[in-house]
Amino acid sequence: MAKNEQSREANQPIWFDGKSINEALFCDDFLSRHKIIYTNGAFFTPDGRVTDDLPLRSEIFDELRCCAVSNIPRKISNIVELMKLMIEKGRYSKIDSVFEYFIGLVKEEKKIGIAYIATAVELSEAQKEAVMQRLLQTTKYESFEMNYQVDASLIGGMVIRIGDRVVDTSIKTKLYELSKSLKKIQV
Repeated sequence: MAKNEQSREANQPIWFDGKSINEALFCDDFLSRHKIIYTNGAFFTPDGRVTDDLPLRSEIFDELRCCAVSNIPRKISNIVELMKLMIEKGRYSKIDSVFEYFIGLVKEEKKIGIAYIATAVELSEAQKEAVMQRLLQTTKYESFEMNYQVDASLIGGMVIRIGDRVVDTSIKTKLYELSKSLKKIQV
């Protein structure tokens, strides 16, 4: 979080990092400044039930407009629905997981992949760059956040995970598959 705060302009809201809107943080900020609840399928303010959420959507739009991001109508809908859920279910404590989810959606939309690479030994910078270039060539992503981990139990090779896809070229897995095949052979 400190990294994002340092990169933000002083006049930008906490929920805008200069490129994209964090919908969960926006909801948290918006709800902290407005007396509003959601129950029985409707928003309520101190003035009573909100029968038309268009003024609410307009107010959200006015706050988002300064950030000039794409898909504002969809973001407004997402934010309204998220506010409903957070208020109705009392899920303020779950803001971190909501935050992570929306970050993932934004990264996916901006074609930023998140790769987790496990190797038996530490890779050199040149090897890391080669892995990233190969991933850029073979996926739809335009850039990657690379997360490297050393796992000596792999013996050799690597395991790459991007989302729910896994490519396992480790010696450990090859040995396991070989032993499974040998067990199937009847003598």
